[in-house]
Amino acid sequence: MTISDIFGSLGVALLLIAFFLNLFKIISSESKIYGIMNIIGAGLSCYASVLIGFIPFVILEATWAIVATAGLIKSNRQNMLRSE
Repeated sequence: MTISDIFGSLGVALLLIAFFLNLFKIISSESKIYGIMNIIGAGLSCYASVLIGFIPFVILEATWAIVATAGLIKSNRQNMLRSE
């Protein structure tokens, strides 16, 4: 197993676990852990795609990580506003 296989497998596993936990209502898509799992999973998958030089997935996973980061920031801002 290569380093790209390890990073890619860990990243995809995190993304799928987050999806499964959300689908079965164990965690909310608004929760911090869901956002963090998506950011880390997409980041690892993106890095693995960079290592193997597969640009379509670099773009997909980088976009996923950016959107997940934006969602986490938005959720944190809304929580801060509610607590004021």
